[in-house]
Amino acid sequence: MKVFACTAVMMQTVLGVVLGTNPPDNIQSIIGIIYNLVKFTAPAFIFGILYTTTRTTGDNTWNNYGGYMKKQWSALFVPTIWWTLAYLLIFPDVQQVNQYNSIGSFLWHFINGNAAPHLWYNTMMLQFIILMPFFWALGHWVKKSVTRAIWTIALTIIGYAAWLMFYDTNVFHGAQATNWYLLDRLFVSFVIYGIFGVIAWVYREQFEIFIKKTWIVLLVALIAVYYWTNTELSAYGFPVQLTNAPYYKPSMTIYALLVIGLVAALAMYHLRNNSKALPVFHFLAVYAYRAYLSNVFWFQIIWRIGGKNLAANHPLVAIIVCYLITWCLGFTSAYTFHIIWQRVKSGFLDRQVSGQVK
Repeated sequence: MKVFACTAVMMQTVLGVVLGTNPPDNIQSIIGIIYNLVKFTAPAFIFGILYTTTRTTGDNTWNNYGGYMKKQWSALFVPTIWWTLAYLLIFPDVQQVNQYNSIGSFLWHFINGNAAPHLWYNTMMLQFIILMPFFWALGHWVKKSVTRAIWTIALTIIGYAAWLMFYDTNVFHGAQATNWYLLDRLFVSFVIYGIFGVIAWVYREQFEIFIKKTWIVLLVALIAVYYWTNTELSAYGFPVQLTNAPYYKPSMTIYALLVIGLVAALAMYHLRNNSKALPVFHFLAVYAYRAYLSNVFWFQIIWRIGGKNLAANHPLVAIIVCYLITWCLGFTSAYTFHIIWQRVKSGFLDRQVSGQVK
């Protein structure tokens, strides 16, 4: 789930920038179609994170919170801090909404996700990490009864539908579209995927049976809903605006859930057959988040070196070339920086031990 989400989200970055060069209408249409295809990334990541975290720490309570946060600090918060600093200091022009002009606005951009186009997601995702004890409690509660799980699923769907209605009325082309834009990085906007991730692990056997029996239905439904999302986007005409394809619509929510189900089906198939692809996915999953953090940084370099000129004449070629290079650099840098940091820490600990011996 993490690998699929990370791989797809890098395409979103490239599509948005190439679309900003005002290509011909037919190219804009293709970009919109591809954008809708990969518009499942944040939900899939949240589902995957809550599923995995429940699997590995589901027995925890508030008493384990300190140790849990210590691990998350080094795995998630530290990379976020370094990459956010890199964007603000090296590529300040990729900031969203406005530019920082004081220490206060610098710090505000640092935490609100405006430092780069994709960092809004970090602001949202880290809220789930901080609030994990509540999801532990949810897991403990639904584990006691299938009825509780069913009620939780039903109430979550009803509550999230109300949230989508509220967002559509007040924010998406609504009166508060500018003032309330930060709602897209509030954890509530993605809570359905987190709750479903917890329940999917707690009732993993039932979840696997359901996915195994219904994957063909899910695939047919996915095709229908994908057509729906493209119809919605094309209704706005030209120029194509990717902001008209937000996550917070019924069509996008259903599409994301269907993709999550089908990715799960694919994963289960590989697990049942002990596929040789599993080690590759496990390896990539370890570095997916750090690769995601860096992708806009590497894309900016590629774009400035030659991507922009290529897009002016061959936008579709530019999308493919820039995307592939960005993906490779993202994962390569994540792995390389991890190895370097491990050696630095190892050397530091060795010097400490040596000093204590002396």
